[in-house]
Amino acid sequence: MIGLRSFAVPDVLAMARGEVRVELCDDPAYRARLARGRTAVERAQQIGDTVYGVTTGVGASSHVVIPLELREDLAANLMRFHGCGTGRALSELESAAVVAVRLVSLARGYSGVRETLLQRLCDLLNARLLPRIPEEGSVGASGDLTPLSYLAALLAGEREATLRGRELTAAQGLAEIGVEALALAPKESLALMNGTAVMTAIACVTWERAARLARLAAAITSIVVDVTRGNRGHFDARIFELKPHPGQQRCAEWIRADLELDPGSEAPAAARLQDRYSLRCAPHVIGVLVDALEEARRILDVEINSVNDNPLVDPDTGDVLHGGNFYGGHVCFAMDGLKASLASVADLLDRQLALLCVPETSAGLSPNLVAASSPSHHGFKAMQISASALTAEALKLTMPAAAFSRSTESHNQDKVSMGTIAARDCRRVVELTETVGSIALLAACQALDLRDGGSGARRARALHEAVRKAAPMVAEDRRLDGDIARVLEMLRGDALPLGSYSSAR
Repeated sequence: MIGLRSFAVPDVLAMARGEVRVELCDDPAYRARLARGRTAVERAQQIGDTVYGVTTGVGASSHVVIPLELREDLAANLMRFHGCGTGRALSELESAAVVAVRLVSLARGYSGVRETLLQRLCDLLNARLLPRIPEEGSVGASGDLTPLSYLAALLAGEREATLRGRELTAAQGLAEIGVEALALAPKESLALMNGTAVMTAIACVTWERAARLARLAAAITSIVVDVTRGNRGHFDARIFELKPHPGQQRCAEWIRADLELDPGSEAPAAARLQDRYSLRCAPHVIGVLVDALEEARRILDVEINSVNDNPLVDPDTGDVLHGGNFYGGHVCFAMDGLKASLASVADLLDRQLALLCVPETSAGLSPNLVAASSPSHHGFKAMQISASALTAEALKLTMPAAAFSRSTESHNQDKVSMGTIAARDCRRVVELTETVGSIALLAACQALDLRDGGSGARRARALHEAVRKAAPMVAEDRRLDGDIARVLEMLRGDALPLGSYSSAR
């Protein structure tokens, strides 16, 4: 039930995937509270109170008085002149998450919108009728004004949409699901647009993928330790009790569990006293990502349940509160930190791949993991180059988006968050790191094949078996882009046996 309970990142994703039916709370007291909030907006207009974006223009034009007979025009025009988004459209999952996040916020009852509008948002999610939202054009401070205008436009029957994956006009989509276009009342287009729903939605989708990457990195590390005859003592729990960062401890636990052997199997003798940092310090690198994920999750859960438009309406007193809850600084901070820790993990995996490709660091595996006997074959040489290129691109994107605040809109928005750009950057770093991880996993499986009989470690065996169903061993030089694509698809489809993010199993 939307309206009374709190929601978290997994709840938003469940709604965005259509795994749950979305319904507005039917408690009479709650519905009465919504009505009081809307009544407060209407009463303020009638008695001549100054209400930003209702009786005034918007932004630096807030000094302009809007006559009563033009206020509905203002609501429509606000949505229309923000129809200047550019770039590729958000994915359907991201677009659905936008609708879910905006619904949760507006349903708190402090935005002065009608119950009808909230019900329409529920209808969109349940029918999978979603706005086509260009992803560029938000500075993330007066909310995601331009991208969210595409949600307002869908409700009004304007612009484009998708219906269960099929592109069509908004008017056609509404007609197909049996819902009339909504004439947005004063304050409603502003309430829909003046919030952090786009950056938060992208961040929620990205968070889940980043969490999967943390677990993948630990699993790959365990295989590389195994095949290079690494020192398993580096992951002794006592070491991490003496520097007890929670993410670092959790990652070391994952690696210990992944290195567990079948009954009767013995671990090979360590080839060296201390492994290179990309193995010995893997929990310290991946652990930063895990802790960044936990902090980002805390911030996102707060943001999801926040009321983040302007002005706000107190439904109990009727007071109109003018403020800046639309500022996306916390989401920007979370995404800037997450993308930096993700790129560091990509760098870690790239270094582990390098260890596998050199006999001196792989405990005698063939150069570049070549399986063929002919000197004309080069195995994973180009795969390492590709992984390095992808890693460099990910590292390049770690510059904090928050550092690029720009004064805009006639210097009214003179300090902005760039939260939406940070979320998009983070998503791109996830995409790059997923690909680096897929290449590293293919290399790790090739190394297992070269060890004649693989490994007695449970995670290595499970991952090797899964990968080999999609990508055969590289017995001789051939194109490998298809192998990468198939492993990527398995990773993104949660089809790899990585173990749980929340536990070691």
